[in-house]
Amino acid sequence: MPSSQTFASDAALVSLIKPLATRPGFVDTRLPGVQMLSWDHYVASSPQIYEPSLIILAQGSKLARLGPRTLEYGAGHYLVQALSVPFMCETFATVEEPLYGVSVAIDRLVLGELVQAMDLLPDAAVRAQTPESMTSATLDAAMRESVERLLRCLHDPLDCQVMGAARLREVLYVALRGPQAGVLRALVEQQGHFARIAASLQHLRDHYDQALSVDDLASCANMSASTFHEHFKRSTLLSPVQYLKRVRLLMAQQMLVGEGLGVAQVAHKVGYQSTSQFSREYKRYFERNPGEEGVQRDAS
Repeated sequence: MPSSQTFASDAALVSLIKPLATRPGFVDTRLPGVQMLSWDHYVASSPQIYEPSLIILAQGSKLARLGPRTLEYGAGHYLVQALSVPFMCETFATVEEPLYGVSVAIDRLVLGELVQAMDLLPDAAVRAQTPESMTSATLDAAMRESVERLLRCLHDPLDCQVMGAARLREVLYVALRGPQAGVLRALVEQQGHFARIAASLQHLRDHYDQALSVDDLASCANMSASTFHEHFKRSTLLSPVQYLKRVRLLMAQQMLVGEGLGVAQVAHKVGYQSTSQFSREYKRYFERNPGEEGVQRDAS
């Protein structure tokens, strides 16, 4: 299925990403928080969840669907994934023109330090807003150059050891000066609703296998249950219960595919008391039985 848009590839960035993208999918690099991504075939729309990150594509394109919103981005654009929100992702790539990109984690601590260093005073408007959790922006010259410096650094072990953290910090700094600065600032406005929801999502992601109530999560966000529920749904387009269920199912898929564990074992590990309920909800979400994941892995 062809992409509805044509994105011109960036040959220079592709040449830097390709040697580091040693296998399809997301690949870790020498620098924690930076991953290469590549695919050499079309991947149909399927449920995904990304950690908060900037995803810069040099070739190929992706289509992200989050509730009623659709974002298509490719070479010359980057995705700002401010919150870890489940979404539907479609990948456009071929053997002749693979997808190549780089993912840079959004470290809220570093982001906060940068906002402070930039002397960006707390902004009542930023604090009050609930921005889109997923947005795209044009890859302007400043962002492209900072990404290129980061990639060049990754090719030299000593450069990476000495300068890697500074290069990663530079990319976040440039993003804070770009068109999506508002959503990034909202992440670190500690008194703001968006930052509080981000904190609750992190707590939920860290404890998804445990029994979590809305009251627990609201307390983590320092909100009343009703206010928390309202802003949670506004930020993620899901209720807290729906979000927890999807995170559990996505984590279960990773275990079934990557670790080869049995269905009952996985169901228990992600917090389900009933294997049959887990199987029903898994099939409803992924449109296949959980037991089929291992078969697909063995056949690939």
